[in-house]
Amino acid sequence: MIPFEFEYIKPNTLEEAVTLYERLDSEGKEPVYISGGTEIITLGRLNVLYTGAVIDLKSIPECHVMTRENDRLVLGGCCPLTEVENANPFPLLTSASKEVADHTARTKITLGGNICANIFYREAVLPFLLAESTVTIMGPDGKKTLPINDLFDQTLQLNKGEFLVHITTDISSTKAPFFHMKRRKQWTTGYPLITVSGMKKDGDIRIAISGLCPFPFRSERIESCINDRFNSVEERVSSALQQLPGPILNDTEGSDQFRIFTLKNILSDLVKTLEGVDH
Repeated sequence: MIPFEFEYIKPNTLEEAVTLYERLDSEGKEPVYISGGTEIITLGRLNVLYTGAVIDLKSIPECHVMTRENDRLVLGGCCPLTEVENANPFPLLTSASKEVADHTARTKITLGGNICANIFYREAVLPFLLAESTVTIMGPDGKKTLPINDLFDQTLQLNKGEFLVHITTDISSTKAPFFHMKRRKQWTTGYPLITVSGMKKDGDIRIAISGLCPFPFRSERIESCINDRFNSVEERVSSALQQLPGPILNDTEGSDQFRIFTLKNILSDLVKTLEGVDH
């Protein structure tokens, strides 16, 4: 049970949501947007998060869209992970999302909720970083659409009062050859030790990683090393490991050195899997 009272509002339009946020903020209620609500329950119980008002985005049609428009896939931020898995419009995304929590939790966890979460892992963002998707954001200054790789730097860089509406991905990227591997300390349960997603696009391998650092990331420096075909796979992986951002997580799930060791093996498998694939 959440140990504080809060006002709960469910707007029906993007504009209404922003207007509500501005009013509630002016009243000192520190409003938060939710699309699934699992994180506010968890963090609220731990006294890590407090709010006097919750704005639930699930009734806004633009936030719940799952459609194909011309040559693009559009997925709303309020789409539950299980809905995305069942429809499977983006197989790499399905592979990444179906390993987030358990099935019951994923009926509540949404794309936007996972990508904008406070938790370290946020695996649902990895496929979109690789696909170079665009995100549509709504806020006090109206609606805007930006490349996700420009807006995502450790977290989705949202200004005050902004929220994720939907994510758009080229169909060609959703069909690209991919690799996805998740390693846990406790086999199939518990938090991930490390998660790696890869995609072969335009002849090169793209890589995004979660669980290594306290944020998910895609690195051009790592990809440059991995795609240097003048060197052996072992040399390319060793060079890539020299380009890791910091800090490396060192916690109960695994030490920093064990994470790097695990990543080394995964990267080798990734390269060997995608190297000979034509795309």
